[in-house]
Amino acid sequence: MENIVSLCKRRGFIFQSSGIYGGINGCWDFGPLGVELKRNLKEDWWYNFVGQRDDIVGLDASIIMHPKVWEASGHLDEFHDMLVDCKECKKRFREDHLETDVCPDCGGEFTEPRTFNMMLKTRLGANDATAVETYLRPETCQAIFANFKEVYTSSRMQVPFGIAQVGKAFRNEINPRNFIFRSREFEQMEIEFFCKAEDEDKFFEDWKTHIWQWYLDIGLDEDKMRWYSHPQESLSHYSSRTEDVEYEFPFGWGELQGLANRGNFDLTQHTKFSGKDLSYFDPQTNERFMPSVIEPSAGADRTAMAILCNSYKEEEVGDKGDTRVVMKIHPRLAPIKAAVLPLVKKDGIAELAQDFERKLRKKFNTFYDQSGAIGRRYRRMDEAGTPLCICVDYDTKEDDTVTVRDRDSMEQVRMPMDDVAAYVQGKCSFERD
Repeated sequence: MENIVSLCKRRGFIFQSSGIYGGINGCWDFGPLGVELKRNLKEDWWYNFVGQRDDIVGLDASIIMHPKVWEASGHLDEFHDMLVDCKECKKRFREDHLETDVCPDCGGEFTEPRTFNMMLKTRLGANDATAVETYLRPETCQAIFANFKEVYTSSRMQVPFGIAQVGKAFRNEINPRNFIFRSREFEQMEIEFFCKAEDEDKFFEDWKTHIWQWYLDIGLDEDKMRWYSHPQESLSHYSSRTEDVEYEFPFGWGELQGLANRGNFDLTQHTKFSGKDLSYFDPQTNERFMPSVIEPSAGADRTAMAILCNSYKEEEVGDKGDTRVVMKIHPRLAPIKAAVLPLVKKDGIAELAQDFERKLRKKFNTFYDQSGAIGRRYRRMDEAGTPLCICVDYDTKEDDTVTVRDRDSMEQVRMPMDDVAAYVQGKCSFERD
């Protein structure tokens, strides 16, 4: 894990937030490569689960909502951890994360457990006297429930259908840990799928299949994934069934995505607290009912972390036993799709390569590098996860061909410059066969 964290900082995937001031625990910044990786990840998720389906529509709701939302959802009463403090070293721990009844750091005695609400408070208003206390949303789904009626009437969707949202959420985690796996600010990729109660089990199983296949499609190793079924006694207050996709990180198994049967809890609660009827009228059967909800909820940051861990490889190359570090990120998600490298900087080769790179940049994300030996430049691109490197050389001036090097196999092929764009797009496109 240390090697991956080091590479992320060195190559510009992920930095500690506010690093020049010593950092802030549980908050992270995605650098030039990281922001492209996560952006590609979110776009691939949206393409797969929204763009290619006729039963899912999108939403982008505000982060701050009416305080009543969190009362109706149960977060004010239910969204808390049981905490204990060490009387000796004063460190704070979640009770359910402890394996002993003494402090794991100093062996000290604990205080009695007490509740701690994990929502982050904020104040909304022009001055302190009139400001209203509210919260940064701890999850993205409540806005979907609050907007349910507006969405299905304006979009003319009919049950069964889903509403998708990608956005930030905030939780005042007591013990952020394991790099970006557990943090205080994170992004969710979430769908609330509305259906009839009698169809809950069918759609739950359907979503299990879709979710699993997507993780395989973006390159995660199947032998490093598993389903974890929550026992009844540990289910959230709204759920009758929850299963998680877990990935085997270097620190152990961790959740990537939860799939929950929320029943009609949320729509019923918001109907009760708002006084607005959120039931659904089926024009085909003339039936009015409160839909049940199947919720696939994925973490964008955790999935990005799984991709980084899954992609990191150290390989021996050549006869001398040299080692290269390579990030074998799926080409669709790779931050840079292709790098253009002139063999030399003289004799007009660099200018020719720069012009070619500018043309390719109009179609996909590219990078130009003319500094250092060509082998060293290949290694830099390997660490960045760039699937293809394009070398412009003296023969290019004669016959308009270039050498294209594959990141994973390191094999090189010669092809006309006019064919390169289509070749790269064929490997990196979101489109499925």
